[in-house]
Amino acid sequence: MQSRIDERSCFEVTEMKDPESRTIFAGVDGRTDTELPEWYRERHGGEDSVSFAEAVRDLPQAVETTVAYQNPFTDEWVETERFNALVEPSRAREQARDDDAETDPLFHVPTDSYSIINPVDVYGPLEEVLREETIDGAPLGEVMFGEIRRYRGGGEVHMDIMFDGLEVRLPGRSDPITMGVTSGYDFFGEHAVYVEGFAQDGYCSNTMRSLTDKEVIKHVGDVRNFRTWWEELLAQVELVADDLFEFIRDAQDIDLDFSELPFTVTEFYTLLGFPDYLAERAAGDAEANATSPFKIDMWTLHSGATYALTHFFQGKEGASLDQYVRIANDILFNPEGTIERVEQAYEQELEADGDDGSQASLAGERALASIERVSDDLQEKVEQFEEREDALRERFQEAMG
Repeated sequence: MQSRIDERSCFEVTEMKDPESRTIFAGVDGRTDTELPEWYRERHGGEDSVSFAEAVRDLPQAVETTVAYQNPFTDEWVETERFNALVEPSRAREQARDDDAETDPLFHVPTDSYSIINPVDVYGPLEEVLREETIDGAPLGEVMFGEIRRYRGGGEVHMDIMFDGLEVRLPGRSDPITMGVTSGYDFFGEHAVYVEGFAQDGYCSNTMRSLTDKEVIKHVGDVRNFRTWWEELLAQVELVADDLFEFIRDAQDIDLDFSELPFTVTEFYTLLGFPDYLAERAAGDAEANATSPFKIDMWTLHSGATYALTHFFQGKEGASLDQYVRIANDILFNPEGTIERVEQAYEQELEADGDDGSQASLAGERALASIERVSDDLQEKVEQFEEREDALRERFQEAMG
């Protein structure tokens, strides 16, 4: 896994589990003359890009073909209608011509209730929407960019789609937080398609996921109108962009003074549920970017968490990553719940250690009291978070029809 040293205050920057291939795109199709933003081009080392339409049509497809089983007593192959194999057609043709073809065309063998959704079925309607919807007078298709990542022979795909200009700019930072969606699908029966609000902080390229509720379409049942689906989802992302700056500004006003707390910055993240290796990376980034390594605001703590997840998470995209993303997002959007979670975890640790005497018991009570004081201090600021989140959720519902 390669790494580099960011010339700003980012530490060593790496990537999570590498995909089998990745494609950088800019612009919805060949009719647009879209260039990658400079901060994004630098992150990817000046890689060449293709249009989104070209990238989508280059993705593997799936078609059904008949499945048979071998009778162990006669060695004959017997066809069954209860299952159908999903294969990539171009790879199947190559295998027919060459027995030594390198890539296996088989993705999955689902039951007959499985509905195939190919990438063009999903992202073709998105292309239409992007040509018509605008930001500051420019069609979204002219300012879109991002990357597509393939896993498991191309049977699992994840992509980030961002819009240059749909962004949040923080004082003192030259690189924006650029809004968009992360989306993907697979042919293995887990989810046919998912999409959720997403942003990428150009400062250290931190990825902010799950900024809206994840919308999922499964492989069973009728396929819905994807054009309407994309229109509603993009409306949600614009709403988040309007409010994200306010959430960040409020979180910057909430400081945790670790000199008065019974745990370190690293232990703060482990109490929240981060594994040790991520907690150490998150703490290192938060301490480096805070005005004081002892007094750190909730936005900087959130950025530390997203930095660790973006660059050092050792798993793969999906459910295993999502659980930590929810924890990181709570630091920003639900600071009260974050402190409550830390307090409960710390109290459980005290109980697990047992009562080693009155002195230890008294020290534990004092430690809990210091956490409770932080929680009490938050109360006066909690209402504004809750009101803003409630208003945002209400506008989400309106956007989804």
